[in-house]
Amino acid sequence: MQVRKLTIKDYDNIIQLWKRASLPYKPKGRDSRSAIEFQMKKNPSFFLGAYDETRLVGTVIASYDLRRGWINRLAVDPKYRRREVAQKLIATAEKALRRKGARIISVHVEDYNVASLNLFKKCGYVEHRDVVYLSKRDSDTV
Repeated sequence: MQVRKLTIKDYDNIIQLWKRASLPYKPKGRDSRSAIEFQMKKNPSFFLGAYDETRLVGTVIASYDLRRGWINRLAVDPKYRRREVAQKLIATAEKALRRKGARIISVHVEDYNVASLNLFKKCGYVEHRDVVYLSKRDSDTV
């Protein structure tokens, strides 16, 4: 298993993986080809893919707002789960975020996603029940 930077040439494979992993995505919004390409140009080291030879089997996108780093879009092909692919992606994303200056790294996980909650706890993340997530969106597609 090899983790490497993703490029816009990987876009179609990324979307196919997200579909296989049942990861919801916004193809007309933040996950459109143009939005992903823009983000990749700004922070190329934040788009990571796990490969089994030439097959993309996992993705993670990191982001950094100069206050904290974020782990986003972690997805692993169902056939490759429980093989430490996600842990490798998380560790690599954390290294990229720390190189940018992040000293706090966070993740949003839906409360029904017990597998992801347990994974992040296993990787040293602490659950904070006193935080309520709010958002304001221009539309459902973003």
